[in-house]
Amino acid sequence: MRMAQNVLTFTDRGIYCPAGDFYIDPWRPVDRALITHGHADHARPGHRRYLCTDACAPVMRHRLGNIFVETVKFGEIRKIGDASVSFHPAGHLPGSAQIRVEVAGQVWVVSGDYKVVPDGISEPFEPVTCHSFITECTFGLPVFKWDDQKTVANDLNAWWAQNAADGKASILGAYSLGKAQRLLAMVDPEIGPILTHGAVENTNEVLRHQGYSLPNTIHVTPALNAKDYPGALVIAPPSALGSHWARRFGPSSTAFASGWMRLRGVRRRRAADRGFVISDHADWDGLMSAIRNTGAENIYATHGYTDIFARWLNTQEYNAQVLKTEFGTEEDDIEASTGATV
Repeated sequence: MRMAQNVLTFTDRGIYCPAGDFYIDPWRPVDRALITHGHADHARPGHRRYLCTDACAPVMRHRLGNIFVETVKFGEIRKIGDASVSFHPAGHLPGSAQIRVEVAGQVWVVSGDYKVVPDGISEPFEPVTCHSFITECTFGLPVFKWDDQKTVANDLNAWWAQNAADGKASILGAYSLGKAQRLLAMVDPEIGPILTHGAVENTNEVLRHQGYSLPNTIHVTPALNAKDYPGALVIAPPSALGSHWARRFGPSSTAFASGWMRLRGVRRRRAADRGFVISDHADWDGLMSAIRNTGAENIYATHGYTDIFARWLNTQEYNAQVLKTEFGTEEDDIEASTGATV
């Protein structure tokens, strides 16, 4: 197997490209940061210059404020120093990208977070051939296999409809950027009104202004009288479940939407009545297919079940290593970093 040339190196600030003098999703302040997507563990404050897709930039500005952001379109090649860089759809959430870096004929791809199955709102994942692939493996165990999205949507709508018939609100925990909008695109608005926590609604507005299609929602403000919306679906960050904020809706059923619902006991620890297994990360089969389709020999596993995942890949004749990063491993870690309020 051919060992990779150092197109990218791994530092205490993040993944670094010496030929272009830039970092990808760095976790400490740098001069130039290329960003795969807007979640808080990948797009951090404090960098002097940011580069991301044009579809990612509005969320970045919403989250990080007055930052200097340059943008590129998907597939557009940008020359930075001696490196050629392009961004390709990751399917994780609207505007999310994999970043391809080519130096002297050697191609590396940084996946960021991704899923390979279209969700109806994010730009669909695009396999990118390369020599070396830096891949997340948040759900890098065979136990993690996702049901078809239509099946999950049917179960979700049936849960909501039954709660509405029983005179209950349906409070659904999902993080505010990506998962909440995906769920909104899956539910049937004919069942009843859809209410949203401020952290969710603020993100909805950013994406609506970009042209992403979402159903009508009602922002839950302190002045809102929950009794005016019987049988409503309420979408809120996971941290809001069981809180004083949630108790205003009276009798309710609570649910949590996450890939972690596949593991026995997680729903119980979440104190939710129902768990829906749905993730914006690739499952085991998705990870395997993504890696195969890159044609890469050298695989770097990051944030997830890295040790087990790399050992498995080495048995499949890949040259796999673990890459230690400071990215999150749990889907709802993001909420703790946003400071989101109603």
